[in-house]
Amino acid sequence: MEQARIDLDLGQAEELWREDDADDHSGWFCVRTDPFPCPAAGCTFVADFMTAAHLILVWEQRDDPNLLRQAQNAKEVGRNPRIAEYQSSFGPSASYYAWEAAGRPVHGIRAR
Repeated sequence: MEQARIDLDLGQAEELWREDDADDHSGWFCVRTDPFPCPAAGCTFVADFMTAAHLILVWEQRDDPNLLRQAQNAKEVGRNPRIAEYQSSFGPSASYYAWEAAGRPVHGIRAR
């Protein structure tokens, strides 16, 4: 059986993904963590939250199964996760489900 091949461009993305929805996510929930660096080569961004393309991922419900799964993943790699109520002062955000619908873009890696 032949496996599907995925080509990845490991170069730096010229422009980071932004959620089309301009909604204010204040009052939604996010996963705060100990600081960790962006894995993209040459990027100096350091995150304090679970992020995607440098956007803080947010969930509308505190007990959303995907939020809890992401917190568990962060715990397993020693990032000391805490669920927090998102505030716009934390930085730009994106809904986890909008990020999924966009194909889960990650800074520095683009599917072709």
